[in-house]
Amino acid sequence: MSKIQQVTGTGIPLLLDDIDTDRIIPARFLRCVTFDGLGEHAFEDDRQQNPRHPFDNPAYQGASVLIAGRNFGCGSSREHAPQSLIRWGIKAIVAQSFAEIFFGNCTALGTPAVCASPADLETLDRLIQADPTREITVDLETMKVTCGDFTCAVSMPDSARDSLLSGQWDFLNLLLENAAAIRDTAGKLPYLNHFAV
Repeated sequence: MSKIQQVTGTGIPLLLDDIDTDRIIPARFLRCVTFDGLGEHAFEDDRQQNPRHPFDNPAYQGASVLIAGRNFGCGSSREHAPQSLIRWGIKAIVAQSFAEIFFGNCTALGTPAVCASPADLETLDRLIQADPTREITVDLETMKVTCGDFTCAVSMPDSARDSLLSGQWDFLNLLLENAAAIRDTAGKLPYLNHFAV
């Protein structure tokens, strides 16, 4: 099972409020058949308008923990938004709050999205900017985020936390692990008897 207990990596600061999914991945990139290649277009328009955007800053390349503001991922419900962040390299997001569908998509993709207070986010932002090589740990067992000597409490709904900790967020893996039980059940269903299972 793909249990996710903690994520550790360097951080990337994007402490802005109300970043919607159209900004995360512009609509013109949604015509893809697969999600491959979406990472390079994360925040494409913002990056073109701002050459100093954190996603273009060499100091933050390779970062895996995104620090964001309030209502992150608002707007449309497209799965492409978290997919683009994941393919850029993001493995966890710490924000003040998340749009509900974006949060659900993150959980379904195995990317912890935890909430922290504005003051703690500002501290994390400051620490990352002062030293981009400093590692951050998002711990789902203790529900704490640690960055150097700084530690803060974070929150997320229990159902999402439990699914990440248990590995039950990974529906495909659950199906594969239960293949024998699925075949057994299918064999007992009269309307499936004529199909080879």
